[in-house]
Amino acid sequence: MKTTPFTNNHISLGGKMHEFAGYNMPIEYTGIIDEHLTVCNAVGVFDVSHMGEFWVKGPNALSFLQHVTSNNVAALSPGKVQYTCFPNGKGGIVDDLLVYQYAEDKYMLVVNAANIEKDWAWCNVNNPMGAILENSSDNIAQLAIQGPKAQATLQKLTDIDLSTIPYYTFKVGEIAGVKDVIISNTGYTGAGGFELYFYPNDAQTIWNAVFKAGEEFGIKAAGLGSRDTLRLEAGFCLYGHELDDATSPIEAGLGWITKFVDGKEFIDRPLLEKQKKEGTSRKLIGFELIDRGIPRQGYELLNGDGEVIGVVTSGTMSPIRKIGIGMGYVKPEYTPLDTEIFVEVRGRKLKAKVVRPPFRK
Repeated sequence: MKTTPFTNNHISLGGKMHEFAGYNMPIEYTGIIDEHLTVCNAVGVFDVSHMGEFWVKGPNALSFLQHVTSNNVAALSPGKVQYTCFPNGKGGIVDDLLVYQYAEDKYMLVVNAANIEKDWAWCNVNNPMGAILENSSDNIAQLAIQGPKAQATLQKLTDIDLSTIPYYTFKVGEIAGVKDVIISNTGYTGAGGFELYFYPNDAQTIWNAVFKAGEEFGIKAAGLGSRDTLRLEAGFCLYGHELDDATSPIEAGLGWITKFVDGKEFIDRPLLEKQKKEGTSRKLIGFELIDRGIPRQGYELLNGDGEVIGVVTSGTMSPIRKIGIGMGYVKPEYTPLDTEIFVEVRGRKLKAKVVRPPFRK
């Protein structure tokens, strides 16, 4: 298994380690619920160094990104971030990702850890315009400092006014004496906070400084378990659950990142335009259980007559709401808010209703 610059930190903290996307990663330390609540109420730190980072450079960078991604990259300016996806040429999604515009002809793509090799191959195959591509995934470490006390924690470590980094923007500056750190505000927990990108050689300096700065707020390390429950409460999609090679962004409710602007002839544009106009055979919904139970990925969704109408893609017991919550795909007629549906849980038909995420207000 691969390691991150923080693997020994996780082990020394008693983290329960497990393979994830080829990396030895912490699933939890003090418990998923405890870490979840810490992030919601104070501040938690996630090691997300396993994520992939590609640089796209040169005069053809923009034309490449306009071709290979669904969102309108031309709307970006330096210091802005965009959520988007790679359509796969068959109506599905290669991966969802973030695009950072670093400079006029320089962008950073942040991709999912499990898809680094697939995404890298896809970018190279679909680069006839000759943009300069560089896979820096092994040369960049990343921490996500999340929660309502994240800003107060990090502000001790930098002269940059963090209040001037609104959602989906970033700045480059000094953190804990380390220069050229990318400080971004994209968040995957719904609890606010920042991501720090830096060279692996500076990892321990930043880790130690962040935990010392956050002591007064009860800062804790958090694992992938609570990261998943937090993103689900926030209503964020996860590749391999809500998104995959057989799911289109229109089905997934990602029409807002699928831009049919003049001059942007991206992969799958005709097919996705047709789906947006004519509709799809299934759509992604959020739902809350009315009966007591926990939905899980793969459980069937039923109507009142017991007919299968869809499937659960993600589910859990909400640590904040103390009810079962989930997302899944259903036939379009079952998507209106408050529609009564049922989740089959171990032979039991549990009542639920369709809601609009986020589940945590």
